[in-house]
Amino acid sequence: MSDAHSVTQLLEQWNHGDREALDKLMPLIYEELRKMAKRYMSQQNPGHTLQTTALIHEAYLRMVKQKEKHFQNRAHFFGVAAQAMRHILVDYARARHAGKRGGGVRPVSLEEAALVSPERAAELIAFDEALKELEELSQRQSRVVELRYFGGLSVDETATVLKVSPETVMRDWNMAKTWLHRALSPAGEV
Repeated sequence: MSDAHSVTQLLEQWNHGDREALDKLMPLIYEELRKMAKRYMSQQNPGHTLQTTALIHEAYLRMVKQKEKHFQNRAHFFGVAAQAMRHILVDYARARHAGKRGGGVRPVSLEEAALVSPERAAELIAFDEALKELEELSQRQSRVVELRYFGGLSVDETATVLKVSPETVMRDWNMAKTWLHRALSPAGEV
């Protein structure tokens, strides 16, 4: 049985309340979650393996605690994981950014604070805001960026999650990259 099929089968069992399936699932997904977290962290201060681990665990905990969870397959699971990691990093970036302005921010642990460097916090927030603007224009294009860029999913896996053709994913991917480049470029630098 392939890993993808095993993961999908265990996700289905977990969806139906089988806690033992979750224990069997973790060894199969951990390495891929680590790769995803490293991709996210490569945009931050390099070389912080503890922070990568903290990001994985925080995303995993958020996903496990979801009341309404129904992961259709492996690709869907990793798409949700990518979204959770993105939200965690943006939340921490906002907390750091607000703290620099003297805002009333909840205290964050040293581990949390190290996830996002001060230099990258503003960039991450700007990217998140641009992605939200894109989502208002095209929810699917925004989701393609999230799955491909952050989740590291292939074109085919992204197509499976979104229930569209690979050609549609590529078209959305190219259009979204162009739109984001324009949105994030300083005025007149396109």
